[in-house]
Amino acid sequence: MIQANHLNSDFFDTADGVLLINGQPVDALAREYGTPFYAYDKSVIERRYKLLRDALPSRIDIHFAMKANPMPEVVHQLAELVDGIDIASGGELRIATQTSCPREEMSFAGPGKSLAEIELAVQSGIVLNAESKLEIERISSVADALDVRAAVAVRVNPDFELKNSGMRMSGGPKQFGIDAEQVPEVLQSWPKQLNFEGFHIFTGSQNLNAESIVAAQQNSYALAMELAAHAPNDPRFLNLGGGFGIPYFPGDADLDLAPIAQCLATLDEDLQARFPECHIVIELGRYLVGECGVYVCEVVDLKESRGVNFAVTNGGLHHHLAASGNFGQILRKNYPVLVANKADLPAEQTATVVGPLCTPLDLLGDKVNVPELQVGDLIAVMQSGAYGYTASPHLFLSHGAPQEIFCGD
Repeated sequence: MIQANHLNSDFFDTADGVLLINGQPVDALAREYGTPFYAYDKSVIERRYKLLRDALPSRIDIHFAMKANPMPEVVHQLAELVDGIDIASGGELRIATQTSCPREEMSFAGPGKSLAEIELAVQSGIVLNAESKLEIERISSVADALDVRAAVAVRVNPDFELKNSGMRMSGGPKQFGIDAEQVPEVLQSWPKQLNFEGFHIFTGSQNLNAESIVAAQQNSYALAMELAAHAPNDPRFLNLGGGFGIPYFPGDADLDLAPIAQCLATLDEDLQARFPECHIVIELGRYLVGECGVYVCEVVDLKESRGVNFAVTNGGLHHHLAASGNFGQILRKNYPVLVANKADLPAEQTATVVGPLCTPLDLLGDKVNVPELQVGDLIAVMQSGAYGYTASPHLFLSHGAPQEIFCGD
């Protein structure tokens, strides 16, 4: 059984037993906006960023991978904090270019970029992370047609991966990037219409093991230095990806940033000796926004079936695919679940929290310990700031999308 009804968070408070989101009671938000909804706490983003910035060496650039949460208000806030923004589609590009982030500190990664997306990126003056030889040719053709020099970095698929990751993005055959052994040939025949900007080496995500992250950073750095010998000019940046995880499940511990910071300081010292104008970039999405978000739905029915108590809500996997366990989990585990309007009450019963969909996959909390439930109670799924709203199939069964609320000053 999972003890659900306690606020195991350093970032959120309660008042009179009600969860607060940037000082606003969640029941008041429910009355104003209706349920279900996602709410993002601006102050949590600020605190998470400051903790990270204070921990890392000052020369290390922090970029926001906006695929984690592209809500415009969230992106605008982070643009005021971070050193750059990394995007993965033309839609994200349009949002990012409306922020204060300098265009030259934006980069566009992802396989299968359309010609229209390439043209938009070149016209916008942002860096394209090339994922294949053919994509480099397409970018060069677009730059030639527009009579401009396009900024391009090479995304590298190394022959190693980030161990202990929730999702492994490198090693073996991958649709991401150019295999490391092919990169020297690509660099030696670099098109004259393209400015070579650097390397992007992303090995995995959602990792809570500092030793694994350090090993991947060391290996990525060594590979980049080897490949730089074949480049047409010195690199301007080296994007080592991220992979920094956040605790979701019982037993998860916060990522220890100290050994990672030490590693980055050592790598940066060596980089300054080799390429004084080059910067190391750490690209993070979930780590910056994952803990700022709460998904809130409402209990609409209570039932008992063959010894199991079910709390049926008006939310579910169509709104929060990750919390249902259907977004990369091998073995399903519960996200932190809280009865948000009874946060100070002891857990007195065990219930399985489900949604309204006609599938047994529609599960938000399996056999969690909660206070005695009533219709109208608010179920809050914590750690919901990343890969929630936009990573979920809103159209499934046509129930409609949840609202998004940015709780700022």
